[in-house]
Amino acid sequence: MAESTFDPSQADGRWQRAWDEAQTFRADSASNKPKSYVLEMFPYPSGRIHIGHVRNYTMGDVLARYKRMRGHEVLHPMGWDAFGMPAENAAMEKGVHPGQWTRANIEHMKAQLKRLGFALDWSRELATCEPEYYGHEQALFLDLYEAGLVYRKESEVNWDPVDQTVLANEQVIDGKGWRSGAEIEKRKLSQWFLKITDFAEELLEGLGELERWPDKVRLMQENWIGKSQGLEFAFELSTGERLAVYTTRPDTIFGASFVAVAADHPVAQAAAQDDPSAGEFIALCKRGGTTAAELDTAEKLGFDTGVTARHPFTGEALPVYIANFVLMDYGTGAIMAVPGHDQRDFEFATKYGLPIPRVVANSIGEASEPFGVGAESGEGVLVNSRFLDGMGVDEAKAEVIRRAQDEGRGEGKTVWRLRDWGVSRQRYWGTPIPFIHCEACGVVPASKGSLPITLPEDVDFQTPGNPLQRHEAWKRVDCPQCGAPAARETDTLDTFVDSSWYFLRFASQPADRPFDPAEVARWLPVEQYIGGVEHAILHLLYARFWTRALRRMGRLEVAEPFASLFTQGMVTHETYARRDPQDGRQSFFSPEDVERSSDRAVLKSDGFPVEIGRVVKMSKSKKNVVDPDTIVERHGADAVRWFMLSDSPPERDLPWSDAGIEGCARFVHRLWRLFGQFDDGAQGPEDKALDRKTHQTVAAVASDIEALGFNKAVARIYELTGAVEKSASSPSRSRAILTLVQLVAPMMPHLAEEAWHRLGQDGLVADAAWPEVDPALLVEDEVTIAIQHMGKLRDTLSAPKGSSKDDLEALALASEKVQRSIDGATIRKVIVVPDRLVNIVT
Repeated sequence: MAESTFDPSQADGRWQRAWDEAQTFRADSASNKPKSYVLEMFPYPSGRIHIGHVRNYTMGDVLARYKRMRGHEVLHPMGWDAFGMPAENAAMEKGVHPGQWTRANIEHMKAQLKRLGFALDWSRELATCEPEYYGHEQALFLDLYEAGLVYRKESEVNWDPVDQTVLANEQVIDGKGWRSGAEIEKRKLSQWFLKITDFAEELLEGLGELERWPDKVRLMQENWIGKSQGLEFAFELSTGERLAVYTTRPDTIFGASFVAVAADHPVAQAAAQDDPSAGEFIALCKRGGTTAAELDTAEKLGFDTGVTARHPFTGEALPVYIANFVLMDYGTGAIMAVPGHDQRDFEFATKYGLPIPRVVANSIGEASEPFGVGAESGEGVLVNSRFLDGMGVDEAKAEVIRRAQDEGRGEGKTVWRLRDWGVSRQRYWGTPIPFIHCEACGVVPASKGSLPITLPEDVDFQTPGNPLQRHEAWKRVDCPQCGAPAARETDTLDTFVDSSWYFLRFASQPADRPFDPAEVARWLPVEQYIGGVEHAILHLLYARFWTRALRRMGRLEVAEPFASLFTQGMVTHETYARRDPQDGRQSFFSPEDVERSSDRAVLKSDGFPVEIGRVVKMSKSKKNVVDPDTIVERHGADAVRWFMLSDSPPERDLPWSDAGIEGCARFVHRLWRLFGQFDDGAQGPEDKALDRKTHQTVAAVASDIEALGFNKAVARIYELTGAVEKSASSPSRSRAILTLVQLVAPMMPHLAEEAWHRLGQDGLVADAAWPEVDPALLVEDEVTIAIQHMGKLRDTLSAPKGSSKDDLEALALASEKVQRSIDGATIRKVIVVPDRLVNIVT
């Protein structure tokens, strides 16, 4: 090759244009090749691609390019999860329309992705904020409604009185709105729901089929679905009423020392009517968190109603409390509290001085053993439990359920933690829910012919609340059933709905319907899905639900959308902090702002010390973000891609390092120099060892990529590079160099294309086949033999594989090191383990 240096600033753009012109990565659904659908979770168009995106998409890109080289027809699309709160915040803070803000961000981020050379089928690009997408989503929502999987009911929500909107639980911080800071109110509003609970059993059972999903993700979904089997029975109250409770631990019934009800429970409401203090406590509960996770960590608070409950077996009177950790929508909204064997009950009983009986112990002899710092929820034998004493936990559960059912006290029951999915959002920037409110007909579905129901452009964000609610011209519409004046539904869909089916639209994009089932069947399930573990529950569970719902409706053949799931680690970077001595606030500084010595760090600007750097997740607030554009400008796309694949296993966090990226850039140029030594007419003897190393590397790198072990593949390419550099000119060396070009093509595609072209090869390396492997060269002809004297290693020698014992003995005795060790002593015997070792005994 004539050029002595590789110039990524020229090569990157040249080959990106070549791929675009040739439509190299455009997927053909009609192809007869085996299909591979590779997908990374599509991004929210926040404005810029961050370095974590780069790692995520590089992994998928390597796999997609590799699959193409192995003869697969690959679908590797990209789109934008484009609805959501940040766009409305930008409208309020900057006075720019959410659509304008979002579309400008998409254009910028698309250019960033293209600059990195990802092998994406841009012909299938979609954005969920466009009517061409969300109109089909509205049609699917109506189909789900017709199938009985959509309904509307009153539900308690977090209401921000300043922003005039409903907030998710995660947006309520210390009882206040995350943006306005206003005290949150609990209100009952009519909300739309999807009946995901209809699929609880099959969603749970389906996890067992997802063998190529991380165990951690499957466990998280299993816990979220939360199937529990227990006993529902009733306490007789001192008021003469009966209080139904549900417990998953009926074996511990003799350990109950109080009963607790949720703030919304009728018992609590009745107490509030008689005692204003109870009403005040209920109001306090309503200002707190409502998720199980929040309640687990919150301080346990209660209010004694003065009512007692009669224990069904002992007749003891147990106090009934209103408690802030009991959820109305789980079980019956009331629990029997067993503080000895449930941590939340333990904390509550400790706070209010209630008894903490032991009813499970390691043995009968430990029935009086005191508790330590918390409840004991593990296995054991029943103690202090009358007819249950000595039984194991499972046997005792079954016995209590049997007695309760025989005596008419209760029944065994299965309860799910999973709740129906509330999809109503009082926001503008989302998919309009396709329903009409008519005074005569009630709430009726919009006609399919009226879709898409598009968002109005002329909206006002300066007034708090939902702009759609105030937009009279948009709201007013005729009823599709009776023709009378009516009003549109002004709620929009949760943005998780948008990401619950986008992978179907990528696979098939007819204009007149959401997707063509036959075309989808050619691609689904997604062969490899890649994304962050933070989406383990909501997005992945909702996507599984939509897929199963559509299959039940006859629209899909597959039950699961993603055959294999991979959750990559984050990219981390150093940050430096300093706490203000006046107000205690912490400020963060980037590594570029700091001067470091071996034992301290100071700010360059003022010389004052800062905390020694900590490696944490990149974030703007921590001042440790690395801009991909800057790094690509400095080192080229291939060096950035190589860094993302190197060192750390892909499931672990990757620490960003300036030295690391510079090392990757040097390796790019090292390869370029090696490729320049290619000699198609090289003479000299064949190098069998190099041929073997080349073929072994090809086979191993292929296995590594298929297992997403990119760091291992990188290490093997380093090894082969070193071996080629040390070898003499020969046909074997030239074959190895050409093979190296093909091996790095999925990882460093621009360098590989440039080299492929300069080496005189036909077409694009992106279209080339993966190197063929000669199975005979995967087998080692030589083995390393350990030579021992009296059990101690004295030498290591190479020998042909399968050498006889006599030949190995002769080889060992010919070693000068062995002879020096023997030093004339009489040899009593020689132990030979074929292909492994020789031990000489004197």
